[in-house]
Amino acid sequence: MKNVHQPDWDRQNRTGFPEAIYCARKSADQINIIIEDAITRERPLFLTALTQEAYQGLNGDSRAKLDYDPVSATGIVGKIGPLGSSGIGIIAAGTSDIPVATEAQRTLAFCGYDSTMIQDVGVAGLWRLLDRVEEIQKFRIIIALAGMEGALFSVLAGLVGAPVIAVPTSVGYGVTAGGRTALESALGSCSPGILSVNIDNGFGAAAAAIKILQSVAK
Repeated sequence: MKNVHQPDWDRQNRTGFPEAIYCARKSADQINIIIEDAITRERPLFLTALTQEAYQGLNGDSRAKLDYDPVSATGIVGKIGPLGSSGIGIIAAGTSDIPVATEAQRTLAFCGYDSTMIQDVGVAGLWRLLDRVEEIQKFRIIIALAGMEGALFSVLAGLVGAPVIAVPTSVGYGVTAGGRTALESALGSCSPGILSVNIDNGFGAAAAAIKILQSVAK
C-alpha cells in the first residue's frame, strides 16, 4: 500500500496556527516525505514526539534541514524569526517536567512568541514558588506543568490573575504513575481559572495560549 500523507497546509490561514505533525508510530519514510513536502512548498512545519531514534532514521537531507531538539523531541522546518513579546510564563514543578515544558516553549517559538520558563518550583518546597511569585504574577498567561499529585495547579491559580493552563505530566510512581492523578487534580481543582490539556501535551497548551492571545488581539 502506498504511503498517503495529507498535511493540512491551509491550517494557518484557517486557524492562525501552522501545520504540526505527531511523529510517534510514523515510519522514517513517512516523516521524510512530509518534511520534503514542507521544504518544497516552503511551508513551516512543527514535528512532535520525534524521538532521537526516529530522528537518526531520517535521511541526511531531512536531518540537515531540521532544527531538532532532543530534550523536547521536537523538530522545526523553516526559520524561527525574531520572537514577539507574549507575556507567557511556563512554570515547571520539577526538572523532570522539563521535556514537556520545552515542548511548549519550542511550540511558542515556532509560532513567533517568546516565553519565560521557571523551573523547579513545586509545592513540596513552597518557598521556591513564593520566592518568585511577584515575577509570576506579571505573566498574562501561565502554562503550568506538574506530575505527582499536581498540586501546583491549584496553588498557582490561587495566587495569580492570569489564566492557568495545566499540563499534567507523567512524572511519578505508584498511584501517580502515568499522570492520571495530576490530570484529575487539574480537573477537580477548587481554584477558579484553570484550564487543562491532556497528559504531557505541552504542544496543546502552547496552542491554547496562542489562541487566547490572538483572540484578545482582535
